[in-house]
Amino acid sequence: MNPTTESVAPVAPAPNAPGKPGRWRIHRAWIVAAVTFVTIIGGAAFNSLPGLLFDPLQDEFGWSRGQIGLAVSIDMALYGLTAPFAAALMDRFGIRRVVAVALSAVAAGALASVWMTAAWQLMLYWGLLVGLGTGSMALAFSATVTNRWFTARRGLVTGVLTAAGASGQLVFLPLCAWIVDRHGWRPASVTVALAALVVVPFVWLLMRDHPADVGLAPYGGEYAEKPAPARGAARRTVRVLFDAARTGPFWLLAGSFAICGASTNGLIRTHFVPSAHDHHMPITAAASLLAVIGIFDIVGTVFSGWLTDRFDARRLLAVYYGLRGVSLLFLPLLMQATVEPPMVFFIVFYGLDWVATVPPTLALCREQYGDDSAIVFGWVLASHQVGAALVAFLGGVARDYFGTYDVVWYAAGALCAVAALMVLVIRRGAPAVRLAA
Repeated sequence: MNPTTESVAPVAPAPNAPGKPGRWRIHRAWIVAAVTFVTIIGGAAFNSLPGLLFDPLQDEFGWSRGQIGLAVSIDMALYGLTAPFAAALMDRFGIRRVVAVALSAVAAGALASVWMTAAWQLMLYWGLLVGLGTGSMALAFSATVTNRWFTARRGLVTGVLTAAGASGQLVFLPLCAWIVDRHGWRPASVTVALAALVVVPFVWLLMRDHPADVGLAPYGGEYAEKPAPARGAARRTVRVLFDAARTGPFWLLAGSFAICGASTNGLIRTHFVPSAHDHHMPITAAASLLAVIGIFDIVGTVFSGWLTDRFDARRLLAVYYGLRGVSLLFLPLLMQATVEPPMVFFIVFYGLDWVATVPPTLALCREQYGDDSAIVFGWVLASHQVGAALVAFLGGVARDYFGTYDVVWYAAGALCAVAALMVLVIRRGAPAVRLAA
């Protein structure tokens, strides 16, 4: 098929298939991908807040950075641990229902936090509710959409949907920083809740669970009937985990991705702003730097998806982790009260590398685990968030103990070197295991 017309040609359904796909001048898969992108942006909005709230919550309630970091770590851990079950629930109940409920949970947690007065409430609202909600819209969600709606361009679409999280950060981080600085943290939390609620109608009206719902084939593929709802979602999710855990590639992928989470969400997203503020940089300036990471994250992730369609995913990951580790070793030298060119270079570089690891990691999951790759990737993502959760908590404890974040930057840089070696060990070739049906 001519690639210049591939994206606009209607795909004919199988005989007697429902729907009239010819009315869609753009393949419906791209509409679904666009809604998924916007949904992930809405879900990512609340993740823009943690790094901004350490100082306001500490000043108002007297909570230590370790206590606040613990709430963030619960959020991040549940974000990861919920993802594989959410992928299975989407197979059982459909994407629309699961995502609509997840967005509502995020909004509820954000609104409830406005009235909290104790640290345990922060852990309940911010940690539990928001963690469960955002976890249901994690990368396993984008993997499910990509696997169902696309046969061609999967690497590119994965990169674009992964970049949606960065786009949410880009949109909401400067806004939330301004609101926190001018009006306090509560209006910022309300803003995030409203952003999540606004997305719900788009999901319900435009999202569809399967191409067969509208009589289409996946983009670049052949028409297939919609499978029956998969029962026993939790049982299947756990069974897939046990099957995958008997293979070496799973542990290598999970371990390297845990380090990925530790060095991004757990470290930079959570502790960069308070660390920069320790060096007397204004919070709004530090938040703006994180927003710049979001800009270049989009570029880097989409480009990584393009590269993943063409090059060995193992080598790409080794390069990404190695360069990330080197950059972290230099970061303590760059922290100043003002934004200087070396810091800008770090921000651009780190942004290009931030989640560039996702498309090749997902590609390796598909290569090794086939039809259950979305659930396996959900468990790999869980390890990502566990790594992030540990560093979100331990980073705050280290700052309380040492009075500086320097030791955390150096440790994360060394771990990235370990991750680069881990991915190179994964063998290329036949799938590691045929998972239970």
